[in-house]
Amino acid sequence: MNWLIFALMTVLSWGLYGIFLHTGQVAMADKTNALYKSFLFVGLAYFLTAVLAPLAMLMMRGADWKYPAAGMGWSLLAGIVGAIGAFCVLLAFGNGGKPGVVMSIVFAGAPVVNAVVNIILHPPEGGVGTIKPQFYVGILLAALGGFMVTYFKPPPPKAPAAVTQASANPAK
Repeated sequence: MNWLIFALMTVLSWGLYGIFLHTGQVAMADKTNALYKSFLFVGLAYFLTAVLAPLAMLMMRGADWKYPAAGMGWSLLAGIVGAIGAFCVLLAFGNGGKPGVVMSIVFAGAPVVNAVVNIILHPPEGGVGTIKPQFYVGILLAALGGFMVTYFKPPPPKAPAAVTQASANPAK
């Protein structure tokens, strides 16, 4: 069951990802270039986490340095689509999307895409006709869940009333 712990750690990490990414973008204080500046630091974080850390682990474990072409190609493609996804999240934020809405759509839609592509790449024994109806209900529920979280999200708190000069400097 160690895999479940790591899966739940991923849920936590990716659940925080959109919130932190949007906060970083806003904190760049540059309406024109904030999403690019933010994505630059996402790339730096990927370099630190996904290049230096595994490199150190491979060196510590005495791994060989043979990499089959297929493994490198698929892994590189995975990184590219992951980075494109991260960039598109920033583009969504930069075009008015709110983290709660954008990430709900992403996290409801991604499992559906994963399931459909997996069926195309690895059809079930006996063909698609053997897929149980519960699978299709699950896809529908994932889409419905994403819609409901997005549509019925709680409203943000109201901005505090602006402090007027008169109330800031009461008469003596």
